[in-house]
Amino acid sequence: MTPQPAYLLHKRPYRETSALVELLTLEQGRVRAVAQGVQRAGSKSRGRLQPFAPLHVTWQGDRELKRLRLLESRGSVSLLAGEGLLCGLYANELLTRLLPPLLPAPDVFAYYTAALGALTMPAQRAGALRRLEVSLLEALDSEPVFLDLGDQALDPQSRYVYLPEQRRFAPTESGRGMDGRGLRLLAGGDWERPGLAGIAKALTRSALDPLLGERPLRSRELMRALVARRRGEHREV
Repeated sequence: MTPQPAYLLHKRPYRETSALVELLTLEQGRVRAVAQGVQRAGSKSRGRLQPFAPLHVTWQGDRELKRLRLLESRGSVSLLAGEGLLCGLYANELLTRLLPPLLPAPDVFAYYTAALGALTMPAQRAGALRRLEVSLLEALDSEPVFLDLGDQALDPQSRYVYLPEQRRFAPTESGRGMDGRGLRLLAGGDWERPGLAGIAKALTRSALDPLLGERPLRSRELMRALVARRRGEHREV
């Protein structure tokens, strides 16, 4: 097969010197594979197979679990630290949990690639993650439809709650839910507008949480711990 652009989403040891890996690939979406010998001391592939590093890969096998064949670097790793690193880990965990194996999702790959560059810049992190989340929801046919339960346009003067089962919005009491004006802007694609960061996060969280189920994301727990620690440091000062 022709080498495919890819990124490592997750890796864990397998037997003595191998690893089970989850890859995000351009043409085949998420690919599960055995990377033989990658844990062996002195293996060149060990240094290449790192999170946030652009790769070229090939694999073989007819079953869901493939065998990795070619593993080459195709560029420099994105150097993430602190909150940016936790955002990257969140993106990897989200795709590992929700993207079905071998489901082609080129838009997800494109927005993931863009997000890795944006996560190094604090002002761009939220918008990049929302774009990635929406592309994942679209790949799963679970993206919000910006209409009310009667398939009517949302009223910019009203407030709504999102119903993920219907993928639509129901009006709610004043002061609660998401404002219709902000939702209409999101419907037009303004996911990265700074003033919409809160409503965009609330909406994608409402859409993703039913798909994730009851098992929490480890990356979210780490982010909450980081925020709590920072607040504690500010109080001490």
